[in-house]
Amino acid sequence: MKQYAVLRVVIRLLLPLILLFALYVQFHGDFGPGGGFQAGVIFGAGVVLYALVFGLHNARTIFPPWLLRLGMSLGVLIYAGVGIVSLLLGGNFLGYGALDAHHPEHGQHLGILLVEMGVGITVSAVMISIFFAFAWRGR
Repeated sequence: MKQYAVLRVVIRLLLPLILLFALYVQFHGDFGPGGGFQAGVIFGAGVVLYALVFGLHNARTIFPPWLLRLGMSLGVLIYAGVGIVSLLLGGNFLGYGALDAHHPEHGQHLGILLVEMGVGITVSAVMISIFFAFAWRGR
């Protein structure tokens, strides 16, 4: 792999901004356009960009397969866990109002935030895993 110094410097400057934008989209999703799926794709694309510029081996040391499997599982557990907790509190599955009985609006805000976080974690881990599966296929 050729070493392009300018590209590496530009990516080192842009990558934190890309990941910060993913966090903005993640936590702004309940107020406007965006949410967990979009943030997960942006975060995954940032990792793919890192892998393309700095090499697959470097990216794989930062995101080993066990961490990606943990992310996929954790996101699904967060999503389903919010639904189960709302059921146990007497509401419907993913009926966020049951999360705070005194102020259902706060419960809905918390529920949406947690569900979107679970979706974001799962989508980013799956995107990175799919990229690694295709990238390592011929090696």
